[in-house]
Amino acid sequence: MDAPDSTSPDSSPPAAKAAAPLSAPLTEEQQEIRRTLRDLLAERAGPHENRAATATPEGYDTALWARMSGTLGLAGLALPEEYGGVGCGPAELALACEETGRALAPSPLLATTVLAAPLLAALGTPAQRAALLPSLADGSLTCALAVPGGSLALALGLTGDNTADDWSGGGRAGGIQARPADDGWRLYGEAAQVVDGHSAGLLLVAAHTGGFARSRTLLFLVRAEPGTPGLVRTRQPTLDLTRTQATVQFRDTAAELLGEEPADVLGALAAAGRAAAVMLAAEAVGAAREALDRTVAHVGSREQFGRPVGSFQAVKHRLADLYVQVEAARSLTHCAAREPGPGPESGPLALAHALEALRATAGESLQLHGGIGFTWEHEAHLYFKRAASDELLFGPVRRLRARAAERTGLFGEVAA
Repeated sequence: MDAPDSTSPDSSPPAAKAAAPLSAPLTEEQQEIRRTLRDLLAERAGPHENRAATATPEGYDTALWARMSGTLGLAGLALPEEYGGVGCGPAELALACEETGRALAPSPLLATTVLAAPLLAALGTPAQRAALLPSLADGSLTCALAVPGGSLALALGLTGDNTADDWSGGGRAGGIQARPADDGWRLYGEAAQVVDGHSAGLLLVAAHTGGFARSRTLLFLVRAEPGTPGLVRTRQPTLDLTRTQATVQFRDTAAELLGEEPADVLGALAAAGRAAAVMLAAEAVGAAREALDRTVAHVGSREQFGRPVGSFQAVKHRLADLYVQVEAARSLTHCAAREPGPGPESGPLALAHALEALRATAGESLQLHGGIGFTWEHEAHLYFKRAASDELLFGPVRRLRARAAERTGLFGEVAA
């Protein structure tokens, strides 16, 4: 990306003038993805449009999602072509997430494409993949990952070893319990903080089954249609309105087992979590860069003592520090997206750096916007809420770093 816009003709932050982008240059295909998506989001996902979209029952602009998934193919960007996907890799999906994060555009991209689709592709039977993945790829079906107790970060192995704790439920109570029945399986329990859980047409549910003798966590499919017996979904108020969440209750709810036993469900969740961390990091980097650009533009136009605020040395140094922090996070994120193999090991570390960069940039943005930045309706506040919300859902940063160090053996043996 280009360096931040100048605060005045001769007052750009020094780092902004001298530094070149730290990431590898984009291919022509990647440049086209970025340009096309940025143009669409500039047209349909401005601050006022986003507020209107979050007020709808779905929590996002369904027409915009149809264009993103149908015309641009974002919903199936990283899915194989045999299932109607585009067949691109993580680098292209990360680029798309960076643009949606830049606009703070509410959409099912995170819940459906980033979290759920890889698990369906990795664990589903051939019949399940053939039945579900094409609908996910064209955007006609959305999906949400539901885990009990608000333990999404732990279930994905981002903040701890997901094999070490009974986060899905233990014994005969707690979490979400799955019991075999004549017509398949039945689910009992509750999942909190389910991203897009109130609107998704398909729920991918992590549940505990087997009691003490064969205790294990499995994934189940629940068709979330209106009037589904035993399924209660309640949209919850959130700090970040663009990241909708819901509480989902299962009261003797019919479900279908994803895949076949035996299956390494916890390993698949951890691999999906490391890959999702890259996409979340890309979102955070995009949001941080946009917050920085807006702040640079503001201090360049606002005058104090007869000169632009951005011309003061202290302000220029603060902006330069933020630029370096955001670009470093962006570089680490792009490197993680290009890491070979499923579940890049550097994903959680990239997420930690990106969330920290977003939090720092959003905080400085509020300060440098002055009094207007602290009004709840101002755009500067939206980035601060995204930073806080994502860290609550997928962090905190210190645990992301600790888990990354544990897995890579930085302070001892390599974790499983």
